Amino acid sequence: MAVGKMEPFMKTITSAVLVAAFLVTQVAHSAPGTNETPGASPPKAPASRKVGVDEFEKLWKDKNNIVLDVRTKKEFEAGHIPGAINLDFMAPGFAEKVAALDTNKVYLVHCAAGRRSASATDQMSKMGFTKLIDLSPGFRAWEKAGKPVEK
Repeated sequence: MAVGKMEPFMKTITSAVLVAAFLVTQVAHSAPGTNETPGASPPKAPASRKVGVDEFEKLWKDKNNIVLDVRTKKEFEAGHIPGAINLDFMAPGFAEKVAALDTNKVYLVHCAAGRRSASATDQMSKMGFTKLIDLSPGFRAWEKAGKPVEK
């Protein structure tokens, strides 16, 4: 190959070597066993966790935990978990009422089937709540399982 024809070939090889060196450097500096960037903060633990009826009941029995029923007032009055506080997620002022709560307490949150409680715990976690338990199958599953209900 003539010298003039080798120049584009050499540029391609040089570029490939530089890219390879960059990739090797990135892999060598990343934390072992992770895909994290060096110096990046570790992933945060989720502020809420989803549980089933039996685990929710165990947590409900701990009277230090607070049950938040985020269904409508009408749904709440038709039957609710004993000791629950009703804060309608869909009502105006939900965020203001939640903001008045102690962010350090454990909140057991539920709705009828799990959709509103998931949204409520998401909003609460953004407001600084770190101990949120979501009854993911909802109050209907609680009732179906024969757990205590008061009216």
